[in-house]
Amino acid sequence: MRLLPASFPLTLITVASGLAHAQPQDAASLRGDDRVLIFFAWDRPIVDGDAAARLDDVAASFLSQSNVRLELAGHADRSGSAALNVRSGRRRAEAVAAYLADRGVPGAAMRVTSHGEARPLIPTADGVREPQNRRVEISVKRGSGV
Repeated sequence: MRLLPASFPLTLITVASGLAHAQPQDAASLRGDDRVLIFFAWDRPIVDGDAAARLDDVAASFLSQSNVRLELAGHADRSGSAALNVRSGRRRAEAVAAYLADRGVPGAAMRVTSHGEARPLIPTADGVREPQNRRVEISVKRGSGV
């Protein structure tokens, strides 16, 4: 089984108030990418519900592979200062990394970064809370150098 093949149906997971809701993703810019997006409630880096189930699938798929690495990039909306948003993005990515590590994904196989508010999915004015910008993007990197 290949980890998140291009034909894998990408699902966006929205986590709000401890509940998660899955929505099919149809954005053309995301088709064909080997990545998963996990969305978070404002100031809550908590993985549970459907997001947890989705990450369980990511972990199981990862463990069935060789020569793969996961890049976990945290993001934030523009509702706080730039420095706070970098920290918020990192906390989200670290929460996803900890969840995956608890399911057997080696820490050495994951790279955690944060882009803060610098790479929004939905451009907004400063100070605007946008749920789609509060996310972790999990990208799959393949190859012999992994």
